[in-house]
Amino acid sequence: MKYDISNQLFEKALSIIPGGVNSPVRACKSVGAEPLFINRADGAYLFDADGNRHIDYIGSWGPMILGHQHPDVLKAISDVLSRGTSFGAPVDLEIELAELIIKAVPSIEVVRMVNSGTEAAMSAVRLARGVTGRDIIIKFDGCYHGHADTLLVEAGSGVATLGIPGSPGVPQAIAELTLSLPYNDLDSVRQVFELQGDKIAGIIVEPVAGNMGLVRPADGFLEGLRELTRKNGSMLIFDEVMTGFRVAHGGVQALYSISPDITCLGKIIGGGLPVGAYGGSREIMANIAPQGPVYQAGTLSGNPIAMAAGIATLKLLQTPGFYEALDESTERLIQGFATLATQNNINIKTDRAGSMAGLFFTGDSVNNFEDAKKCDLQRYSTYYKKMREQGIYLAPSQFEALFVSSAHTAEDIDATLAAAEVAFGQL
Repeated sequence: MKYDISNQLFEKALSIIPGGVNSPVRACKSVGAEPLFINRADGAYLFDADGNRHIDYIGSWGPMILGHQHPDVLKAISDVLSRGTSFGAPVDLEIELAELIIKAVPSIEVVRMVNSGTEAAMSAVRLARGVTGRDIIIKFDGCYHGHADTLLVEAGSGVATLGIPGSPGVPQAIAELTLSLPYNDLDSVRQVFELQGDKIAGIIVEPVAGNMGLVRPADGFLEGLRELTRKNGSMLIFDEVMTGFRVAHGGVQALYSISPDITCLGKIIGGGLPVGAYGGSREIMANIAPQGPVYQAGTLSGNPIAMAAGIATLKLLQTPGFYEALDESTERLIQGFATLATQNNINIKTDRAGSMAGLFFTGDSVNNFEDAKKCDLQRYSTYYKKMREQGIYLAPSQFEALFVSSAHTAEDIDATLAAAEVAFGQL
């Protein structure tokens, strides 16, 4: 494929946008490539500025579970446009979307709309601190919860090591209030609670990690977090921005029958438009302003276009058999990858949670971020480029999940596996 126009656009963008992109992973640096500029999308496909068609397994980083330009979602957006694009005031659509979320997600009785997953996570952390009167937050290495100062922290070498800034510009004093521990290591969490349990406001976790590649929770890990937080009067925050309505209709918490105190949502609930939300019990959410003293606001929260797209999407997800069919397609895809790798004597590990999936170039188990970093990143880079040359659009980083949509047909899966056969054969 030729990417002349994309390359020209990127060259121009480099002079006026930091790194030429408006979100770092798009730059494709970790795979040694330059980004494609997308002109349009339809169903399971993206069409770049040079007119090349790609089978899309990023899906706008998760929300396009119905594929691009689903007619029901487009109609909902079109209908609301006649009413206006932004009010900065209450609108009936906020109530309808809130009701759909509350009906689906077991732990949510009251929900507050925001504009992004980052907003949802930072607001949930503030709420946990406000309710408990404590300052320390526990997160896990390789779990991403947006770019708020509190959550851009990476782990030190010891179990209870204080966090250090994960980015210049994050004050040390703020970073020291966040402890980052190994994902799936319940013993390390127990040790921290033994030392500082009365100071810990809460734990925030991706219940299925999607930002170190796809890593599922070990048996008993989430249950252990729930037990420890209850015992110590801390809040358990599930960041389901990626997994909510993606791995199952009620998210990971529905699959595992675990009720967090606060849940963060995003991605799918806006049907692909910028949106986020956080919610919990009536008692906890009563602390949010204007009802309570914990302040959080958003001028454009509850935007009518995003609400309409989200309503249309969540209604379609209630279709009988929707998730079963999506899971079947995803399983067929990753099993195909595994078979082809074996045939070519290449060690990979694949896994999935619902229609999220991951692929690591390693023969070892991947249970946390340290395991993921030990995988063959150079081989992933080569694989990525060989797949892209054949029109398969994957995440330009091993540390991201791939997403299957209901728009992916059996023929799309076949074409993807045919491309993978070529790619594995050339690694």
